[in-house]
Amino acid sequence: MSFFDPEKFTEESINTLKSELTDKAIIAASGGVDSTIAAVLAAKAVGDNLLAIYVDTGYMRLNESQFVSSMLEELGVKYKVIDASKRFYEGLKGVIDPEEKRKIIGELFIRVFEEEAKEYGGKFLVQGTIAPDWIESGGGMRDTIKSHHNVGGLPDDMAMELCEPIRELYKDEVRLLAEFLEVPVAHRQPFPGPGLAVRVMGEATPERTNIVRKACYIVEDELESAAKNGKMELPWQYFAVLLPVKTVGVQGDVRAYGNTIAVRAVQSYDAMTAQALDVPYPVLKKISERITRELKSDVNRVVYDITDKPPGTIEWE
Repeated sequence: MSFFDPEKFTEESINTLKSELTDKAIIAASGGVDSTIAAVLAAKAVGDNLLAIYVDTGYMRLNESQFVSSMLEELGVKYKVIDASKRFYEGLKGVIDPEEKRKIIGELFIRVFEEEAKEYGGKFLVQGTIAPDWIESGGGMRDTIKSHHNVGGLPDDMAMELCEPIRELYKDEVRLLAEFLEVPVAHRQPFPGPGLAVRVMGEATPERTNIVRKACYIVEDELESAAKNGKMELPWQYFAVLLPVKTVGVQGDVRAYGNTIAVRAVQSYDAMTAQALDVPYPVLKKISERITRELKSDVNRVVYDITDKPPGTIEWE
């Protein structure tokens, strides 16, 4: 069994980055552990020659822009926040196919980064790609499970040179590295690169995205509170999905026709496999009550996903 040495990896990675990043570079910083680790390593290697770009696509978690800004500032990484939400909403208008969503988002990210790189004078694009990303995106003898936006969504005519310092690592190794580097998001749950766009089944309009954003917040809040109070273990990943179907319900004495939210909570080690978590019924009940109360004009039904990976994937798209 191989043993991952975060100290050795850090030293080797910084030396490699110093030789590879011979000019200014930008990094796609999402606030997740993968991109944050890549940003910290690159910043240690090239200092002010690195600019972290956080793109608010409109498909981010509640208050995510403020969180990422504070964290990058605390880590001493030079950064810039770009609000590209209108651009992403327009790009996904009318799109319902998940693979098409991912590829459109991947290309839009690159176009934003190219524009920022041109202004900054950056020649290199650093990404927090890890092993499951390129494995699941297919290529060669591998089937495509889903095209990760930072792999299968990259355009062929990209103007920057790509640098992926943690490409060969799995999620458990990335977390060990984050602990070693004292990065505050070491154990933050994963968040998909395309964001909430792949948690809205069907067209990810601003209105439908806002529904799932609020539902995700409630799921996170309740499960984290339950884990903190010793009622259950904290899941590896947990979120809400907005389904493309409506069902009949009742609000007071009035017939209601509302959206359906699916709740997902899994345990995993490296993201390659996952097991649906046996969440205590009272916790699920409270999640359902909060979602249908706080989103009563939009949602009238909540279901729980008990599918493992495989046969399902962790995300629904």
